[in-house]
Amino acid sequence: MVFYASWVTDTTGSLPPACNQLDFSDSLRQSVLMMWMIYGANGYTGRLIAEEAVRRGMRPVLAGRHARRVEPLAAALGCPARVFSLKDPEQLARQMVGLRAVLNCAGPFSATARPMIEACIRSRAHYLDITGEIAVIEAAAARGNAAQEASVTLLPAVGFDVVPSDCLAAMLAERLPGATRLELAFGGIRAVSPGTAKTILESLPAGGRARIDGRIVEVPLAWKAIDVPFREGVRPAVTVPWGDVASAWHSTGIPNIEVYLAMPARQIRWLRRLRGLLWPLRLGLVRRAFQRAVPWLLAGPSDQQRQQEQGSFWGRVSDGAGRQEQATLQTASGYQLTVWTALAALERVLGGGIRTGFVTPSHAFGPTFILEIPQSDLRWG
Repeated sequence: MVFYASWVTDTTGSLPPACNQLDFSDSLRQSVLMMWMIYGANGYTGRLIAEEAVRRGMRPVLAGRHARRVEPLAAALGCPARVFSLKDPEQLARQMVGLRAVLNCAGPFSATARPMIEACIRSRAHYLDITGEIAVIEAAAARGNAAQEASVTLLPAVGFDVVPSDCLAAMLAERLPGATRLELAFGGIRAVSPGTAKTILESLPAGGRARIDGRIVEVPLAWKAIDVPFREGVRPAVTVPWGDVASAWHSTGIPNIEVYLAMPARQIRWLRRLRGLLWPLRLGLVRRAFQRAVPWLLAGPSDQQRQQEQGSFWGRVSDGAGRQEQATLQTASGYQLTVWTALAALERVLGGGIRTGFVTPSHAFGPTFILEIPQSDLRWG
């Protein structure tokens, strides 16, 4: 297999027309030409991102563990391919040579993020991923100082989780300085990819999470339920261990954070009944058996579903004096939004000027970053 640079240029050596229409500085034009990698490119979301990147004139390195999945995709898209696992640190280090950034799309990220983060720090390549896992975000935060010393940006969760909710949280915090409580809720997720399903199976036995007095605390599955005034109407929602339990604290400093997922009341009751029945998933063999079955059972949302569905968010901050601010946010569907936000984040990191060390999306690009993404609309009150 021959590895070669992933230039954005066309055969004439110039930037593609879509890029030439933008106001690139000289440094940004040079940075856009640098090589970057999508690890997990053969997965549902990784493939969508790879296809959109190529449509925009980019040529990322497409990488993953299985040659029979990665190489045909790379050949079809005209991109270089690399095939390797993350278990051998020396092999991983060799595969990182020449890369300016890595976008990790291989979940569950509990298995892939840590070795890739360490490899990125050693090779001085920026790290991004599309995780929604609290522990992964916290692990990236813990390596922030090492990344800063290496002049590397660690930017996890640049997809549907947590870009829209992180930006919403930061905008709410700006409206109410001194807020002590943050509640976030989201809906619009109907069909999930195999990778998302595997992550859910991984996290279910651990129960829920909330941030209480600045600390992430384990709480029961489906701990709290509230009625949320989404823009499309009031809907019941239940607490979930969503990534903002970790990231929103880093973005806002608000010490008490709960995140809710909209679902019918009967499903909330069913979820609560599951609390005592999930212990088999704590056994590695059982969990891995279920995860191996997932790709045979789920294919991910269709093109039509991605185009028709919409993400819906609500957020509220409050302080000790009883003051409140709230807002709703609507976005493109989860997987479509992930494609757009991940590539927007990657392009900005490659363009330079982004803080090194650990950053959240709203810290890296500002609270209104989500409003620059197509189909995003914020309303206060």
